[in-house]
Amino acid sequence: MPAYVFDAVRTPFGRYGGALSGVRPDDLAATVVSATLSRSPQLDPEAIGDVVWGNANGAGEENRNVARMASLLAGLPTSVPGTTVNRLCGSSLDAAIAGSRALESGDADVVLTGGVESMSRAPWVMPKPARAFPAGNVEAVSTTLGWRLVNPRMPKEWTISLGECNEQLQERFGISRERQDAFAATSHQRAHAAWEAGHYDDLVVPVDGVDLARDEGIRPGSTPETLARLKPSFRPDGTITAGNASPLNDGASAVLLGSERGAELIGRDPVARIAGRGVMALDPQEFGYAPVEAANRALARAGIGWDQVGAVELNEAFAVQSLACVDAWPIDPEIVNQWGGAIAIGHPLGASGGRILGTLAAVLRATNQRWGVAGICIGVGQGLAVVLENTASSGNGAA
Repeated sequence: MPAYVFDAVRTPFGRYGGALSGVRPDDLAATVVSATLSRSPQLDPEAIGDVVWGNANGAGEENRNVARMASLLAGLPTSVPGTTVNRLCGSSLDAAIAGSRALESGDADVVLTGGVESMSRAPWVMPKPARAFPAGNVEAVSTTLGWRLVNPRMPKEWTISLGECNEQLQERFGISRERQDAFAATSHQRAHAAWEAGHYDDLVVPVDGVDLARDEGIRPGSTPETLARLKPSFRPDGTITAGNASPLNDGASAVLLGSERGAELIGRDPVARIAGRGVMALDPQEFGYAPVEAANRALARAGIGWDQVGAVELNEAFAVQSLACVDAWPIDPEIVNQWGGAIAIGHPLGASGGRILGTLAAVLRATNQRWGVAGICIGVGQGLAVVLENTASSGNGAA
């Protein structure tokens, strides 16, 4: 039984400490849940078989199963269940994968998936003392990004910073600082052009009480020359800077999935079919390269090859890892992130998978391509990918 994408929507993505920093993550999630329902007025909320939501942190205001909290805050009936999944950066893509499996197995006809992250509001945490009444000071640890409260049994090479992981990837593949800066500048320019062309008008909804209409981090004036002036962030002689890596962000995304019967319940035609899924894992420090094989596996399960793919949405955690993946695939780099990527748009961890999946479906329709791939790298050495088939395509790239 096929699983289809019927709609996708997200908030604008805010900068760390920016316009969305005053909004709780469960309220951000509720925003896109409500928007999804309003965009499909024929859908009876009681018909939603499950709400599957991604979140990478889970340590702050979203701690009590944010899928359930967002559903209740958005006014869904208490009879609609919800579960939160955590595959770090890939959480909301994983949520869509889980939802598609529920549809294909017949466990549900409509599943609302998505994800949320407020990196601005991620709390500081501290472990409980091993014994009562410790006399010394205790350090609070930020949960915004990366490793925290590391198990000492973990090998040191696995627990290095995300930036150092990607400096090692740069050494492995010899991807220059110049290429990274050019890739990052293109991300900003494409994202700005996509907004100007109206491509995001139907994919992004405002957050109540916040004056933010577009993604907050886009800098249309970025050029390789301006980015070249930034200092390396992780090594004195390194290549990775604040300009060629994704920033810290806040935001939420939602993807409405359904079966063929679900189309009747939702009251609209599907925009894409989930045709293949792939997951890959390797050494934790090599996480940036994991989408390569995840996408290959997803394509194999869809029964198509790279020569038939007309669009790719690859989450830009770092320019260097994005370039390493694109170099490994036999594709035209021009089909990758045609409307900009996470370096410009932002990467609120739990929301990014839903963003790239929804954008991919829209790009396929706008360009009349049949097949597309959404891929994302995931900290601690994992990658996810989904293949979409444009259900409205006239046959470009057809098998």
